[in-house]
Amino acid sequence: MADIIQLLPDHVANQIAAGEVVQRPASVVKELLENAIDAGASSIKLIIKESGKTLIQVVDDGIGMSPTDARLSFERHATSKIKSAQDLFQLNTKGFRGEALASIAAIAHVEMQTRQGAEELGTAIKIEGSKIISQDVVATPAGTSIAVKNLFFNIPARRNFLKSNQVELRHITDQFHRVALAHPQVSFQFYNNGSELFNLAVATYRKRIVNIFGSRSNEKLVPVEEETQVVKISGFICKPEFAKKSRGEQFFFVNNRFIKSPYLYHAVVNAFEGIIKPDTYPGYFLYLEVDPSSIDINIHPTKTEIKFDDEQTLYAILRSTIKHSLGQFNIAPVLDFEKDPNLDTPYAYKNLNAPLPKVAVDARFNPFNTGHPSAAPKSFTKKSVKGWEEMYVGLAAASNSGEEMGESDFESETITSSIFEGMKEAEASTVTTLQLRRKYVVSTIKSGLLLIHQNRAHQRILYEKFLRTITIKETTSQQLLFPLSLSFSSTDMSILHNISEQLRCLGFVFEEKENYTLEISGVPALIPENEVGIVLDQLISDYQHEVPEDSFSQTDVLAKALCKTLAVKTGDILDSNSQLVLLNDLFGCKEPGVSPFNKPTYNTISESEIDKKFI
Repeated sequence: MADIIQLLPDHVANQIAAGEVVQRPASVVKELLENAIDAGASSIKLIIKESGKTLIQVVDDGIGMSPTDARLSFERHATSKIKSAQDLFQLNTKGFRGEALASIAAIAHVEMQTRQGAEELGTAIKIEGSKIISQDVVATPAGTSIAVKNLFFNIPARRNFLKSNQVELRHITDQFHRVALAHPQVSFQFYNNGSELFNLAVATYRKRIVNIFGSRSNEKLVPVEEETQVVKISGFICKPEFAKKSRGEQFFFVNNRFIKSPYLYHAVVNAFEGIIKPDTYPGYFLYLEVDPSSIDINIHPTKTEIKFDDEQTLYAILRSTIKHSLGQFNIAPVLDFEKDPNLDTPYAYKNLNAPLPKVAVDARFNPFNTGHPSAAPKSFTKKSVKGWEEMYVGLAAASNSGEEMGESDFESETITSSIFEGMKEAEASTVTTLQLRRKYVVSTIKSGLLLIHQNRAHQRILYEKFLRTITIKETTSQQLLFPLSLSFSSTDMSILHNISEQLRCLGFVFEEKENYTLEISGVPALIPENEVGIVLDQLISDYQHEVPEDSFSQTDVLAKALCKTLAVKTGDILDSNSQLVLLNDLFGCKEPGVSPFNKPTYNTISESEIDKKFI
């Protein structure tokens, strides 16, 4: 039988390796930025066109390369970071496998210009699909410039799997954030299609976070600092009240390398236990410094996962450090033993207002009319005590008589609800619906019982109302007495700019100011003033995950995001009037059976099903 095993050609092997290294344009950005950091650059410029599909260019002022190194850098397993297997246990650099440039050159058109600082002239190399087209001597600034064009030009199937430009740009921005946050001592510039997205000067860690995520993030940050023999921890955590419903601002850095660690994430969540809501996620920017020999960073192709020698100790130190910071800066709740619990307002009356006291005046009162009972002189003469022994006559007979006992008046406890408006009226009204477990609204129908999921039903009602408002463009805006000024990051501001027309159709009145600030002077009537920031943050988060391409999809995502945020939640108490309104509004919708997220809003239980339960 003939031999069937053969060596793969170099260009095929490079394309296979590229599948591990280059998954999308963001992978190329990560490799090139990390190479620039390893080259000792103090200033890095990232230029993107069409979200990296047409051009990805990284320009740095690092040490540069000689003509021989420039040519050799595109070979497989060519690296300057390690020389022996022992070096793998003392890594302080980013890329070390030596396959990044070789993999990128196998699936794109690459142009490199590089010059060492001591040389007068540099080198220019052009490569297409692993084939070197030319290598020339050129005049170029000190450092390296690498331009990657027409990504996946020779693998059409991989190019077809790329998402829309907005999705790919979001992934590139995420990679840019991870590198920029890890190296505040390096200045960065980021351009997309000719427009500047970021211009980050050299700064401290805190200033770098604020420059990326907006000035509003400064008030969120709580410093974290701890140094032990095992690990040195620094950075910031976000205050519990700024916890979000999406995992946005969560960054772990180990020896200035971004990592993902579910184990360490659990330690952070454990430290926040009981302080944030169960369905929210804390934000953090944590920098860990450990001995390079105590970690293994070669367990994943993208190097975003790390194996620690002693994870349990690291878990305990991280958890206690965060708890200490929360307590040190008075973030964690404390018990107040001097507080009188009798002064607390009961939960049932929290949203009710105490009415003003009413003063009754007797208009017939005349102090000179001695015949009026109120004007009669007071008599303080002591009554006769004769016959006191007959006081208890007949008491025993009265105690055995149920009828006489029923007519007696007994002192009762004061009903607290009587001082709140609306409580008596709600109790006196005829109840046609019932709230079950603060989650369902139960009502009777001709065939049996109707169970309505209050959260999903309200989502459907608000969803159709928002869609109608945006489409017809007839809305009412609630003008604010004092305009709100909210700061956002450049990425968040670009999302708000893209959906500005739909927001105005809903009733938002705002104006974009300098430094990525939004001045809001009017909001829709359904949105409380104190929740405007929360609504916009949730809206931006939903857009980052779905990223619609056309205007109809934008309207749909906007309506879904708003209805999810503003709908009544499971656990909210609804009075009888609110239950009836919810019931009527739901069956006035075009599709009352499902929520905007395709989940059932109500269910019915027939009388026959109820009868079967009693057989």
